[in-house]
Amino acid sequence: MAEKYEILPIPTRILTVHDNIVDAIKEFGGDKIGPRDVVCVAESVVAITQNRAIRPETLKIGFVAKVLSQLFPGWGSISNWSAMQSLINEEGTPRILFAFVVGAVMKIFHKPGWFYRLGGEQARLVDDITGTMPPYDKHIVLGPKNPNRVAQAIKEGTGCFGATVADVNDLKRSCVIGCTKGVDPRLVEKILIDNPFGNASQKTPICVIKDYIR
Repeated sequence: MAEKYEILPIPTRILTVHDNIVDAIKEFGGDKIGPRDVVCVAESVVAITQNRAIRPETLKIGFVAKVLSQLFPGWGSISNWSAMQSLINEEGTPRILFAFVVGAVMKIFHKPGWFYRLGGEQARLVDDITGTMPPYDKHIVLGPKNPNRVAQAIKEGTGCFGATVADVNDLKRSCVIGCTKGVDPRLVEKILIDNPFGNASQKTPICVIKDYIR
């Protein structure tokens, strides 16, 4: 699917809480974006500009976070005390406990994934330490707030056809969490499946799908 579209990664400097994501896209990629294009931005970078990166040492870890985090596989973000506490702070203890109990019961019936369905959007989006590019690799990074509004602001600010906020990784996971009207999120997920974002040393957290509308 991706080979049918030209995908243009946009290099930036390290974006921080002091940046506005729309202004950053215009500064680094404004001259590369046309009216038939779709602008895609990595959800973790949007979250960082929204001040949603948390230093673990600032968290007060509760008993529930300590217990629940140990019941998830070690490769998952919320197997860490701090990440689980961040999730509880966002979604509330009752919701996370309810999601855990239902999820555990559904697993008995070989139906996994219910914790993430019931635990709120942040259950799917929170990134553990080292899950994000430096210097935020010492932070817990939550998912962004209002990704649809962010996408709409990008469209209005750049004059492109549409915009998306996407969670994509090298494990062939591609998920659009916010987009503008007229953009097919399932199609964009297929286009981005090979992860054209460079969230590490490449510093290309923004990509442009050229001529999305033909």
